Amino acid sequence: MVNYLLKKSYQLKDLKEIDFKDLWGDHGVFTTMWIFGNPPKILFFKGHINNLIKSSKVYSIYKTSLKNNILNLLRENLNSKTKYNHLLRIALNKNTLSISLRKRIKPNLNFDLKLVKLKRQKPEFKNLKYKEILKHLSKLDNSRSDIGLCSNNKIFETGTSNLLFIKDNKFFSPKEKFYKGITYKFFKSKIKKIYKKDILVNSLKEFDEILLIGSGKGVASVQTINQIKWKRKSLKFYNILSQHYKSAVNKCAKYR
Repeated sequence: MVNYLLKKSYQLKDLKEIDFKDLWGDHGVFTTMWIFGNPPKILFFKGHINNLIKSSKVYSIYKTSLKNNILNLLRENLNSKTKYNHLLRIALNKNTLSISLRKRIKPNLNFDLKLVKLKRQKPEFKNLKYKEILKHLSKLDNSRSDIGLCSNNKIFETGTSNLLFIKDNKFFSPKEKFYKGITYKFFKSKIKKIYKKDILVNSLKEFDEILLIGSGKGVASVQTINQIKWKRKSLKFYNILSQHYKSAVNKCAKYR
């Protein structure tokens, strides 16, 4: 059961508060951001909002006031006395904008990836068609496990994060049909080259490291995939990417 520090919904047309709706399963989009510290900072805030606006246009639910509405609601709901370490979720459909805050859980180094035959609808966008994924995630300890979404013997992403695969000191990621998150784009700017290829489930044993990257996890290293008896061979690039991530956190300014 998820414990929320905050959960509120508003009519998109006038920002009048209504009963909370999480909007899962609706025709709409969302983004999840890490909010931390006091005064609160939001990592990669501009990129997240720009992605949300871009997706809202694709789904024909965009309002010109969307960014200002979000900023106004954050100013109204964030508490200057609270030291945050939470995940801020902003979701919207054509009528409603919902915001929520839940505790951010740090992933454990003893982390297992569970392979599931499941694929997101329109995976190139952060849309709200997540109910099947949430059913699987609700059964897991989020600090120790996630699900790897697989289809046609290929793995694309996890239920919460993007994936990077490392072999012979080279980075690989799926070619297509996954959402390129803001954290993924940040690391792409730091890594010399990411090779795009179909990542076949039966080829996973070839990789030395498998990393989850995203707002919720930051950087997480998979220790095991028990279903195929895969075990991590190194923490080399996990440690390198963790330093890049810490640097971004230290440089993060207050959202605006």
